[in-house]
Amino acid sequence: MAALQYEVFVTPAISQSSGTLNLPNGDPMVWSPIATTLIYGEHDAVLVDPPFTTDTTREVLARVEETGRNITEIYVTHGHGDHWLGAPVLLERFPDAVVRATAGTKAHMAGLATPESRGPFWDVLFPGQIPTATVDVQVVGEEGLNLEGHALIPVEVGHSDSDDTTVLWVPSLKLAVAGDVVYNGVHLALAEFADGGGGAWRRALGQVEALGADFVVAGHKDPSRADDPADIGRTRRYLDDADRLLRGSPTPMEFFEGMLSLHPERINPGILWFSALSLAASNSTQ
Repeated sequence: MAALQYEVFVTPAISQSSGTLNLPNGDPMVWSPIATTLIYGEHDAVLVDPPFTTDTTREVLARVEETGRNITEIYVTHGHGDHWLGAPVLLERFPDAVVRATAGTKAHMAGLATPESRGPFWDVLFPGQIPTATVDVQVVGEEGLNLEGHALIPVEVGHSDSDDTTVLWVPSLKLAVAGDVVYNGVHLALAEFADGGGGAWRRALGQVEALGADFVVAGHKDPSRADDPADIGRTRRYLDDADRLLRGSPTPMEFFEGMLSLHPERINPGILWFSALSLAASNSTQ
């Protein structure tokens, strides 16, 4: 049985449509870089979390084809569209591949399964860039996936930056493909952080930590950074800092500037600004 290997393809930050929300200094918003992971053996491969636009998914597809491997399964860690909407592009090239997710993730994906549900958000921000074909998702059980005799195990961790998130654990590589549970050098999406979301997210981080991984792939990462398990702790520290600042009932600008000063090394302040506005709106309704 051949040993497995893995490779991470990072889709660079993607510009959003003009006329959408801008940063306080007027800079346009961009979507955070997205990590897609290819786990492969001698002949076959499993692709985790394809990106969401047609062009960026084609770029990932070109990288996959350079490896000469056949994609047998596509695994989706959670329901956010930026981690699976591009799957139809891959299925055109690998029509026998099966899209897999847990039952909870599949339910979230179903909420974006029609153009009508995508329209108010994805089609506004990225007009004409999102594949429209239907994605058939098959539920994966606790037994997980099998890649040339190696087990790939979905670990359900609950809430992180969305509900029903999972991590794909590859014991033979000591690799945790963590989706959006862990962020690596990128500001976190905190729109669902209020009402206990931070505590649940920390518990999810604890589950990833307990795996004892040598490599942790974050769903959003600075492409210059390694897949470092220490980013579990760095993500937890970001959540702690956000909690501490929020206890002072800051304005969106105060929260934004406070987190920037504490985490100046992280890229894409746009998602931080969006988080600040979302948290302010959440607090105003309580």
